[in-house]
Amino acid sequence: MTSPLADRIRPKTLDEVSGQKHLLAEGKILRRIIESGELPNLIFYGPSGVGKTTVANIIASKTGKKLCYLNATTASTSDIKDIVASIGSIEASSGILLYLDEIQYFNKKQQQILLSYIENGDITLIASTTENPYFYVYNAILSRSSVFEFKPLGAEDIAEVINRAKGILEEEKGKKITLLESDCKKLSQAAAGDVRRSLNMLELCCLVAEGDNEINIDSDIVEQILSGNSVRYDRDGDEHYDLLSAFQKSMRGSDPNAAVYYLGRILAAGDMPSACRRLLVCASEDVGLAHPQIIPIVKAAVDTAMMVGMPEARIPLADAVVLVAISPKSATGHDAINAAMRDIEMGFVGEIPRHLQNKHFDGEDAEIKGQNYFYPHEFKNHYVEQQYLPDKIKSRKYYNFGDNKTEQAYREYWENVKKCQKDK
Repeated sequence: MTSPLADRIRPKTLDEVSGQKHLLAEGKILRRIIESGELPNLIFYGPSGVGKTTVANIIASKTGKKLCYLNATTASTSDIKDIVASIGSIEASSGILLYLDEIQYFNKKQQQILLSYIENGDITLIASTTENPYFYVYNAILSRSSVFEFKPLGAEDIAEVINRAKGILEEEKGKKITLLESDCKKLSQAAAGDVRRSLNMLELCCLVAEGDNEINIDSDIVEQILSGNSVRYDRDGDEHYDLLSAFQKSMRGSDPNAAVYYLGRILAAGDMPSACRRLLVCASEDVGLAHPQIIPIVKAAVDTAMMVGMPEARIPLADAVVLVAISPKSATGHDAINAAMRDIEMGFVGEIPRHLQNKHFDGEDAEIKGQNYFYPHEFKNHYVEQQYLPDKIKSRKYYNFGDNKTEQAYREYWENVKKCQKDK
């Protein structure tokens, strides 16, 4: 069976690797490490199809160590033990180089088994992951490894790969492949930084366009292939969170154009629940008290979207997203609860003042007997000054009025109420 095109054109040297110039260009740190011959434990982090496995294979070819490969999605503890059992054997006399793909799927126990062998140098680890390693990799392994982030490739880098692949396919098939530069550019951009994806699309184009004597990939074929490959989105990966982060930050930053664009990408990927959740959060966290009515408005838009479903759901959601983006902003409520919870976490809890407690009698040892609670509704403007915070934090101030019109109106109201009481 023919191997995938991505494997058939996989680079054999660092100079053949497309992209990742920040890591592999002359003088860059990863290249210098690879060329030094002294190989530390490495963790490669980045989206799929950007060269992590390719670079790991190139490194493996330069070492005299026994190469072992595991994919954490299918490997078990017994697989690790089998590798460990070969330590010290003739074939592994120079040590073992373990390439562990998708390390995030190894549980803590499996990662701990590897740790002792990594520490004493019996195993040199090259691990790859599409997830942020600082969240998914055991800290003790992280502290003994160098982490390098691989970036999505640019469209120009991918165009080079497509043209090289086209030449290889022409040799294999013995037929000329015609592909307009403009269509090559479309394939490159649609790949969204993923080389493997671009090559899969190229192979599909060739399959559809292949004739008896030539392969003529016209614009119509490219458009048809792209129509089913337009969205790159992994709901469990970093790109999921990057997209949602950009969505919320665009609303917070009052940019309705960017906000509806990111909403469109999320909806095109079929992830309406995540869009709704971030929209509700942003209404409370970023608009908040500057426009208090926005919370029920956004909730109504989300309920409508959930009721009507896609594609119509995009309309109330777009209305709500634009409203959040163009509304005045205030984070005073968000800042107040965060400040209060920081004090709680630091142990500033204190005893609740007696007049606020839910009890109506006192023991014999109580110095001051009686509830002594002032009921605000019995006073002018429904306000009376009394202590509400525990003694040890009675002077703390968590909430500060925002500079927006709504909160300034409330500030003026309460300043007048409190002034009236003091003037009595």
